[in-house]
Amino acid sequence: MAVKIRLRRMGAKKKPFYRIVVADSRSPRDGKFIEEIGYYNPVSEPKQVKIDVEKAVKWLGNGAKPTDTVNDLFKKHGVYEKKEELKSAE
Repeated sequence: MAVKIRLRRMGAKKKPFYRIVVADSRSPRDGKFIEEIGYYNPVSEPKQVKIDVEKAVKWLGNGAKPTDTVNDLFKKHGVYEKKEELKSAE
């Protein structure tokens, strides 16, 4: 099963916010998902992002592939740095 970390669109028309979820790559964008690991609100000022870094690192370690947007969010919020810290501590 190919697993992706991607955005799930929520909210009203013209006022979207997104939940960052782990889902099977074959399931629809807003369909069934395995686990929710954060949220992203691009409409608010400043943009709100909350990521459960522990869960994100766990799923990346299990082989989940983030989409381009989620990858950028992970880079900006230090998920990959945390992953490297845990990897070097082993």
